[in-house]
Amino acid sequence: MILQALADYYRRKQADPDPAERLPAYGFEEKEIPFILEIDDEGRLVQILDTRSGEGKKKTAQRFLVPQAVKKTSGVAANLLWDTAEYVLGIDTRGKPERVAEQHAAFRARIESLPDVAKADAGVAAVLKFLERIDFDALAKHPAWEEIKTTNPLLTFRRHGDVELVCQRPAVTVLAADDPPQEEATATCLVSGAQAVPERLHAAIKGVWGAQSSGANIVSFNLDAFNSYGKTQGANAPVGKAAAFAYTTALNHLLAKGSRQRIQVGDASTVFWAEEPHELESTLADLFGEPPKDDPDRGTDALRALYRAVESGRFAVGSDDTRFHVLGLAPNAARIAVRFWQTAPAIELARRIRQHFEDIAVARSPRDPEHLSLFRLLAATAVQGKADNIPPHLGGEVMRAILEGLPYPATLLGAAVQRCRAEREVSYPRAAAIKGWLNRDARRRHLPQEEFPPML
Repeated sequence: MILQALADYYRRKQADPDPAERLPAYGFEEKEIPFILEIDDEGRLVQILDTRSGEGKKKTAQRFLVPQAVKKTSGVAANLLWDTAEYVLGIDTRGKPERVAEQHAAFRARIESLPDVAKADAGVAAVLKFLERIDFDALAKHPAWEEIKTTNPLLTFRRHGDVELVCQRPAVTVLAADDPPQEEATATCLVSGAQAVPERLHAAIKGVWGAQSSGANIVSFNLDAFNSYGKTQGANAPVGKAAAFAYTTALNHLLAKGSRQRIQVGDASTVFWAEEPHELESTLADLFGEPPKDDPDRGTDALRALYRAVESGRFAVGSDDTRFHVLGLAPNAARIAVRFWQTAPAIELARRIRQHFEDIAVARSPRDPEHLSLFRLLAATAVQGKADNIPPHLGGEVMRAILEGLPYPATLLGAAVQRCRAEREVSYPRAAAIKGWLNRDARRRHLPQEEFPPML
């Protein structure tokens, strides 16, 4: 169900009329490439382009559409016409000259294995000439060379006078979009239901807080104990190559840095999307997240919009019966654990979220915000108010309770009361958490007394 919903979202975004909003076509991905080697038709270096913007350690490289990366484990595997400096130039940045030599040879071999029609392309031919006689003296003249040698960044090529990268030229993109000939047997894809060659190793999912920086997997089989009926790796849960590309591309897009469709709830990286464009896709982050310093009223405005939508039964964008999905992911060694998964009509989800804010509403001082973010609610239960000290799993449990209309976990009440006793202060967020927990518990047990109002 989760993979199917993500694959459907990929197809929706891939067909977006706005090119800037479209997700990469099958066989491609967006990658931050810090440096571009611009070469002429004879393979001579013209310049090294620095695509980064920003200052100091906050520099961000420009994103480019490139052929999809190969799955790299401990072996040597090269990407097509883009990779790290070790692969592209064969420079040793980590004191492993023999391995770097293998990497560079694999990078050249990947290009040389292209069909003759592709190698005849002016851009590809220029890259091959460049690789035949890399001019390190010319490279050393550029200001970025020292940084390239020490940081091993991603590099790619552009033919002098062209707008697109060499890996974006038609002769290359046609190959990247096509499946290579397969001798493997097909199986019924668990996502599409069609016969397809299963993806052996699914692309890594990046952006889950606390998981491996190189990415982790939702679907993986890395020990014999996980295999059955003599099948290995992805064949144990067959997902076709196109379907695997669709769900991993969609999830990486939702988790990407700067995404408006993700929030961090404790240790759970939470993403959300709808079956069609919907107002909640852009407001859910404002409802649960901390408002930016330059727009402190953003959460309050989103909350008022939510109340209006629930009262009228209409949203500014999208219908009330549009299916809406919320997925919470948590790190779990080399894998990603699904902390919670909720799918419901948008109007039903909006009612549950409104109930949460009504439950935690308490009288406040003028300096306290009307909108109480989930982060502030959880941080109030942690030692010194630090996010790192929020009790494990509490964020995911509270979020699940909100989305499913369930009572808040008992650990929320215990943590809030304990901090009140330890610090001898019943702060606004702690009072809100205690009041909300008591009201939901009374509702669950059908107790005769009235629920606590915002002011006692």
